[in-house]
Amino acid sequence: MAAAAEQKKQYHISKSFKALNTKANRTAIQDDEFSWLENAQPIGPGNLKIIPASIPSLDNTSANVVFVANVTSMTSVEVKGSTYLATFQDDGRSQFYDVDLGNVVTIATAGTFSNSNVRAAQFNSDYAIIGDPNKGLFVYDGNTTVQLGSVGAIGMTNVGSAYNTAPSVVISPPNQAGGIQATGQAVLTGNIVSGIVLTNPGTGYTSSPTITLSGGTGTGASAVASYITFRTGTVSATVQSGGSNYTSANITFSGGGGDNSAAATAIISNGSIINVIMTNVGNNYTSAPTVTITGDGANACVTTQIQSNVVTDVATYSGRVWVSQGRQVVYSAATNFNDFISPSAGSVFITDSTLHGNILAMLSANNFLYIYGDDSINVFSDVLVNSTGTTSFTNTNISASIGSRRPFSIFPYYRYVMFQNDYGVYGLIGSTTVKLSDALDGIYPLIDFTKPISAGQVIINNILCAAFNFYCNNLVVGGSRWIQAVFFDKKWFITSQGTINLVAGSPVGGILKLFGVSGKNLYTMYQNATAPVNSTVQTALWLLTDPIRDKQALKLGVEATLTNGGSINLTVDSESNSSPTYVLSNTSDWNNNSGTIIPWKNNANATINWLSGSAGYYLYKSDAQQWGKYIGYTMTSNSSGFTYNTFELEFELRARF
Repeated sequence: MAAAAEQKKQYHISKSFKALNTKANRTAIQDDEFSWLENAQPIGPGNLKIIPASIPSLDNTSANVVFVANVTSMTSVEVKGSTYLATFQDDGRSQFYDVDLGNVVTIATAGTFSNSNVRAAQFNSDYAIIGDPNKGLFVYDGNTTVQLGSVGAIGMTNVGSAYNTAPSVVISPPNQAGGIQATGQAVLTGNIVSGIVLTNPGTGYTSSPTITLSGGTGTGASAVASYITFRTGTVSATVQSGGSNYTSANITFSGGGGDNSAAATAIISNGSIINVIMTNVGNNYTSAPTVTITGDGANACVTTQIQSNVVTDVATYSGRVWVSQGRQVVYSAATNFNDFISPSAGSVFITDSTLHGNILAMLSANNFLYIYGDDSINVFSDVLVNSTGTTSFTNTNISASIGSRRPFSIFPYYRYVMFQNDYGVYGLIGSTTVKLSDALDGIYPLIDFTKPISAGQVIINNILCAAFNFYCNNLVVGGSRWIQAVFFDKKWFITSQGTINLVAGSPVGGILKLFGVSGKNLYTMYQNATAPVNSTVQTALWLLTDPIRDKQALKLGVEATLTNGGSINLTVDSESNSSPTYVLSNTSDWNNNSGTIIPWKNNANATINWLSGSAGYYLYKSDAQQWGKYIGYTMTSNSSGFTYNTFELEFELRARF
């Protein structure tokens, strides 16, 4: 009687379909979790849906989009009402892809930009502001790309005399075609021109402009101007002591390893040098050049600095452009992307010890500007222009131990800011940073962080998801390759959409889509519901009521909802081995006399599957062979458009230990 009781048939049903869990051993995860879940989305109980494949993105001639060179960075921007994927390539060129119309526009030729780490952000919906690590800021207005090159500090070399009305001011046109010509107005104090206020700093200046003052009722006023550049290897000067008795002074620079082109004009007032206007900031300086001052006065001291910190990011927030270099964030004036000298423009150094090293990324979202270091996050908020015209804002450190050096992984998701670092995926809600990737802990040691890490939002099966793209070495399933870890509703699953080495999200017709590049080729991910998709579903190894009893598998069953013909390869697994493969199919093959399958193809050269059962609900079932303390399934398929509903197992309990 006891032996008969031990051989009583029992049944296991699995259909809650929770999520992927690589943190625990396959024998220790919950019965409705998965030790591997690839290209199958656990939407809900009885609803494990195979995800769509990627498709080549098409241009406006319906040809596949192939960029000229390999894409090294990509982001979504809106310019003049068109939404683009802004791509920057490894030969220094940039091409923008209109996601709605398919136009591919080359906005910059080879050599314009650095070959990696170029960043971009939109200002309003009129301009793309491009931050190049070494070459500074650029502006694309929908027609032309120019260097930011706005007019900087202006110094009066002669204030003139006898002015009762202000002279007109003409600033010479920019050096680059398509730039904006700067404009300004003279300011009178008494009967002299005390200064010039820029009404538009312009763009496209690659050298200092000339300033012409004419008209008015006086004579003699003249001025010189500098120009703004965020390039590395440029020179700036600071007056440490103005000296005395100067009526004229000549400033020269020597040394510093540059091209010896740096030049400046001294501005003198009441016998002292009060300012130095850089009329040429020079190129490729590696150290601060020496300053020599000659003239009829004495004791003036001017020091020089070089711009050695690369541009790490550019963002738009509170009507301004923000640029990070080193530990400094420089911000433009209120409502103007190109004005970095007005009173409401400025800069801030983060001196706090919570920032180790330099600022690595910025993100504007949720009414904050997030400032990322390697292991810290600050937020800027409450930007105001006070009664004196200067800007104030709150700078708050919200994380002193967690940050990210992976700028292309940082993006908004609902009210989260999501980001990946080298030990997890985190969500930032308000001032709280939460690790979201415990379920991926078994994958993290395999990620190759020498390759790009990127991410974005995407709608998959009508659900807004967050997808992280990275390369893994020596995955147990599939070996070394590019994959995406996809998150929604506190659940993870894996997708593989081909050799995708960089992703970025963009709205297309009101739908958030994820685009991926494979070298030069652009793909729209998760879009083709009929193409073959290689999926792998590996269940937990089920405990099956009694952990110390052997179990013998007798029959297996898989319930699925089908949209077309397809098959599933299934093995029954134990803690020590796997059964032979069971092929579960609702299709029939046509074979010739030699047993070779004869493929049937339609006019589009696609293989036609012959259904032995109808589409819709289908129950796959078979006898099963397996023995062990734990039993589970591994299912692989390259069929598309179906949904797993239930996994079923008939088994018997055998001996203890």
